[in-house]
Amino acid sequence: MGVNIVLAAQSLQAMKGMIIRMKKDLELYIHIPFCARKCNYCDFLSGPASQDEMLKYTDFLCKEIKSQGSLPLEYRVVSIFFGGGTPSLLPLEQFGRIFDTIKECFEIVSTCEITIECNPGTVTKDKLFGYYTLGINRLSFGLQSANNEELRLLGRIHTFEEFVENYEHAREVGFQNINIDLMSALPYQTLESYETTLEKVLKLEPEHISAYSLILEEGTSFYERFSEHGEEKDAIPDVILDRLMYEHTKEILHSSGYNRYEISNYAKPGRECLHNIGYWKRMEYLGLGLGASSFIDHVRYRNFDAINDYVKALNSSLEVRQVEEVLSKYAEMEEFMFLGLRLSKGVSKKEFKQQFLISMEEIYGTKLMQLQKNGLLKIDEDHVSLTDIGIDVSNQVLAEFLLDDTDI
Repeated sequence: MGVNIVLAAQSLQAMKGMIIRMKKDLELYIHIPFCARKCNYCDFLSGPASQDEMLKYTDFLCKEIKSQGSLPLEYRVVSIFFGGGTPSLLPLEQFGRIFDTIKECFEIVSTCEITIECNPGTVTKDKLFGYYTLGINRLSFGLQSANNEELRLLGRIHTFEEFVENYEHAREVGFQNINIDLMSALPYQTLESYETTLEKVLKLEPEHISAYSLILEEGTSFYERFSEHGEEKDAIPDVILDRLMYEHTKEILHSSGYNRYEISNYAKPGRECLHNIGYWKRMEYLGLGLGASSFIDHVRYRNFDAINDYVKALNSSLEVRQVEEVLSKYAEMEEFMFLGLRLSKGVSKKEFKQQFLISMEEIYGTKLMQLQKNGLLKIDEDHVSLTDIGIDVSNQVLAEFLLDDTDI
């Protein structure tokens, strides 16, 4: 009898293990829409808020996490990303509530990458230690520039010296995986000032660097000043200087041991951002919070981006996640190509066929051959990836993978 009980228990345990393994991987994105003040270039869904407003928002965010129905039974969480806005503006105790709610509702794998975006000037050593204690294991600092004049022009609330102090505190409390965001092609920026920023950042030896060119977004003060209709339009570096900055970024970071694994992202070996890679590889993700986007079971969703609509829906037990697009098979093929080709490894022909039950050549054969002939794509036995020239004109190359009636 005792042997039978033991065998039955072992069988039950094995069944539980099978159920856990059958769960699909899911990324969580949690939007914290608060900032100390709006930066001059920013068009993100964010703005200043009082402590009371942050407390109430956390209440509703936790309510949304708890309202996911059967989703936690079907998925396990492999990465969590707190974005904004400025998530580090939220009081530490509110993060504790959010974490407790996530753990209550979802299975979180032991290797889960948990990132929080931090703006210098909004964290202290105690708050950073609090993040570390909660289980956050990756920080992403929004530095943008090491030049204080450039930071003032951007509308940032910090100096480079304040950033360095925050960064050193992060190391002291135990963080071993830190990203630093940088921007190039800023108004009045020179190649020399940008290279100085790179040099100063490299001395800190972060594990990851994200380097983006400034985009002038309509509705921002930068757009009014520096777009082609603005009075200071000549302050923006021209295309040649912009490309020089991009090329120098690649060369300088590569010589310092950073691999470019995505068009704008560089990492030391093994320190690539798993959450970002999941996005480019079309892993399913759940967006929580105001205006957050989700990709679940071939459908793209977006939460209400007006706080009154968001709160009203949660108070009425209505769905805050609205269908944005039900993806067709061909729309998913497009995404597979133009998202995956952002990665340096590119896309896999084998994975394409596994997902869509048709070869990549049958859908894109002519375009692949033409882009390879023009020196924009590298094609080997299994992988298709952008060449250096292809990366330089990536927007045009990626647009080639949009399908029309003649392709289908």
